[in-house]
This record gives sequence, structure tokens and C-alpha cells, in this order.
Amino acid sequence: MRVGSATVIPVLDGTARLPIEHAAANSAGAPWSCHHQPLDAQGRIRMDIGTFVVKVGDRTVLVDLGVGSEQIHEAFVTGGLIANLSRTDVAPEDVTDVVFTHLHVDHVGWASRRDAPTFPNATYRVHAADWEHFVTGPLADPVLDPLVRAHLAPVADRFELFDAEDELVPGLIARPAPGHTPGTSIFVVADAGERALLLGDVVHTAAELTDPEWEGVADVDTAAANAMRARIAEELERTGDPFAPAHFPELAFGRLVTRDGLRQFAWA
Repeated sequence: MRVGSATVIPVLDGTARLPIEHAAANSAGAPWSCHHQPLDAQGRIRMDIGTFVVKVGDRTVLVDLGVGSEQIHEAFVTGGLIANLSRTDVAPEDVTDVVFTHLHVDHVGWASRRDAPTFPNATYRVHAADWEHFVTGPLADPVLDPLVRAHLAPVADRFELFDAEDELVPGLIARPAPGHTPGTSIFVVADAGERALLLGDVVHTAAELTDPEWEGVADVDTAAANAMRARIAEELERTGDPFAPAHFPELAFGRLVTRDGLRQFAWA
């Protein structure tokens, strides 16, 4: 994906296949019918996992870091991020910045390896509210949050926290979008009048942007998350900007379009 002079490259760490009810729910009880993300024979939706490489100016930025080589659940098959990065001619030492949409375990797994930073020259950034929620505050999830803390401990002194909209590096804007987690953020890649939005887990499925009855099931604050999705969907429909959530198949980009007076999703 080209955004002005910037480049955004999706890179897979792996895939999860989850029952649809573990990814999204319909408030009216309607069955899943989104043909853009069909279910398999077992009623599972494909949720890919990885990072977005943003090359802008002299910076090589990674947005989120997948699960890593440690299996967190039988539904997840991951561990390919470093090998797949090398296929894009990005070595760990080339990475200048790592930014997180939020700190769930499937977004931080490659922060460190064997108690050392995976990306030795990178500065790490995340919203301060997520740092408090996952790292310095009480354990919200006694099973998964200790894994998050273990991944982040070797790079804790490399973190810079933000708490408002900020251009973290030239051409990459962090925008707070709380709801899924307290410090969830989206990242806007902007250059030469063009934009692309990296939505993280604000959205898991295309249906959540086209039908307000569909909502995520893992949101800390459901009301805030629903309001944020509605706001972003309106913006994306109005601007036509391409966007990529964190778990679309192949981490692919889409757009929202209006056809016959209805908001619809289309692959970019």
C-alpha cells in the first residue's frame, strides 16, 4: 500500500481460527452472513495476526508485533513474523520504531526474545492508559497479562508513552480510540494529501463497520467501543480512505463505499 511517499506492508506472524462468537456478536441474534469473511466448515472465522511495516522517510516502523513463537491457544498457529519480515528486506536491527495499537498478548509477542529486545535499535510507544492497564496496574487477566508483562519487561526502559493525538514520527499519527482497551489507538499514515488508517482491534470484522448490530466481544468498555466504531465508520465512508484492522485475512486493506444508499465494504 502506497500512501504518498510512504509504504505500508502487511507481514504475517500467523493465523487463528475462532468460532464466530469469540470474535463478534449480533445484538439482535442474527447469524453471521458476511461473505467478505466466510466461516469454515466448523463455523470458525479466520483471524490473521502480524504487523504492519510503515516505511516513511528514514524510519522503519512496526505497528504491533503478533503473538510470537509461544502457543497461547490451540486455535493460534503463529511464529512466522521474523522470517516473513526478512522477505520484505527488513532485519530486526533495521527497525527504528515499534508502536502498539494496544497491549493484548496477540499484539506484543515479538517485543522480546530470550529476555532481550527483538528489535535492538527501536523505540517502543503505546498509550499511557494501556501501559497502566496491562503493565503497572492490577492484573486484569491473571492468565494472559503475565505473558504480556514478560514480553515487555526486557524493553520497558525503551518505552515512550503518549496520552493524546500525536505525530509520533513524521507521517505517522497516533489517535486515541478507547473502548476495546483503555488506551487503544489507531494509527494514521499520512503523506502528500493521502491517508491510510491502521485500526488495530477497534474492528475485527467488516460487518462491524456496515451493520451496527454487530459488535466485538472482547471490548473492555462495550459502549465506548461501539461509539468509536460508529464514529470511525462514518469517517471512512465519508473520506474513502483505505483501512486495515489488525486481523483481516492477509492483513488486507478495505474501503467503505456507499451503494444504493447503503454503506458497504469492499476490499481495497
